[in-house]
Amino acid sequence: MTTVVEDENAAAVPTGMRLEHGQVVPHLTIEERVARGKAARREVPRSSHAGFTPGAHRPDPVALLEQQATTRVPELVPIRYGRMLVSPFTFYRGAALIMASDLAGTPRSGITTQVCGDAHLMNFGVFASPERRMVFDINDFDETFPGPWEWDVKRLAASFAIAGRDRGFSSKHRSTVLRSLVAQYRDSMQRFAQMRNLDLWYSHIDVESALQLIGNELSASARKQAEASIAKARTRDSLQAFDKLTHVVDGQRRIISDPPLVEPIDEVFQGVERDQIFEQLRTTVRRYRGTLQSDRRHLLEDFQLIDAARKVVGVGSVGTRAFIVLLLGRDDGDPLFLQAKEAEASVLEDYVGRTGHGNHGERVVHGQHLMQAASDIFLGWDRATGVDGTVRDFYVRQLRDWKGSVVVETITPSTMSRYAGLCATTLGRAHARSGDRIAVASYLGNSDSFDVAIAEFAEAYADQNERDYEALVDAERSGRITVQRGL
Repeated sequence: MTTVVEDENAAAVPTGMRLEHGQVVPHLTIEERVARGKAARREVPRSSHAGFTPGAHRPDPVALLEQQATTRVPELVPIRYGRMLVSPFTFYRGAALIMASDLAGTPRSGITTQVCGDAHLMNFGVFASPERRMVFDINDFDETFPGPWEWDVKRLAASFAIAGRDRGFSSKHRSTVLRSLVAQYRDSMQRFAQMRNLDLWYSHIDVESALQLIGNELSASARKQAEASIAKARTRDSLQAFDKLTHVVDGQRRIISDPPLVEPIDEVFQGVERDQIFEQLRTTVRRYRGTLQSDRRHLLEDFQLIDAARKVVGVGSVGTRAFIVLLLGRDDGDPLFLQAKEAEASVLEDYVGRTGHGNHGERVVHGQHLMQAASDIFLGWDRATGVDGTVRDFYVRQLRDWKGSVVVETITPSTMSRYAGLCATTLGRAHARSGDRIAVASYLGNSDSFDVAIAEFAEAYADQNERDYEALVDAERSGRITVQRGL
């Protein structure tokens, strides 16, 4: 029997027990953890994960999107629909809630890890570590939550099936990609299960290692494209954002107005004095700073608040409140751009229960630290009251820090297969850090049963995704939703 702990820091954990995702559980031996995985396999066979059949009472997918829209900025919601309607693949990127609802009805092994909650292929990429090395990792944690590790694997696999269809790949090529992905996840988990705890915690994938993992099997042109993408990512930092997003007005540095995608803070809150807005903003920044490590708080003190704006980001996140904050250090050549992004309840929360985190921004930061090998030094959270009187949670990070992602529009089947394996290894490491890697490895075993099942699931869910995409197309045609395209 397990005991749910609301406040992990205050919990008195009995001898021989430990905390795991807010629950007090026993320390198990390796043999007991292996047995746990095998028992889960007997209860929920690996083959049971194959395929997808929508339930008889499956919610209307458009209604789920409309439900999300009720808490978002109304004038930005049509932009979200416009971005989702570009293709079934972009639709999938915004459909995390729809898939969470579907996954709730699928088999579960009963082994919990911290999960990303939105592990599609575009939420993996490169960025700078605190040591200024370029690393490859998961880079979006808005939906992170303790939950079934299989859900992340299924969402990742389905994203590759859908992207493969978007690129016009044959079913044979897609099958190769999917089988490669799941086999790599399984093999990686077996390797992580053998590691010492500290070795696992320190493990990471830097860009050089990533190129070694996939580079030798890429064509010369594909390798050249990968190296060019990495070089471009190195230019994406606060200086680049500073040059692109700001100009000088009456001798003062200001963020350029480009509505509705970028709107300076005094345009967003018209009728409120700029001094009043910035006094509240300074208070917010000071509270957020208290969630950082002491050395990083000291570093942030050396920067002065200059300007802020609301910025539209992503696909699924469009409509949530996201602000960029410009700060300057010693002079105009020393900028820092932070992004404060609204954190709502995870799409998984209604299907796996609640956690002890009282702040959704803290939930995001907690999950990111658990799953990522190296996190942004300015990653923190806050809770703020808006001018409308509504209390909202936010997490904060740097806007750009050598960030880059795969270019799906030009990817080949062989490159996609290698990239899928890289994402699977990364996801496996994140799950291994945050859950019982030995039990998961034992559940997966050495056969390809799980690989085959997930490949079948991914293709079946890609079919469902296409039907859901058409439902959104029909909603636009009927006038049920308002769509703004091209933004």
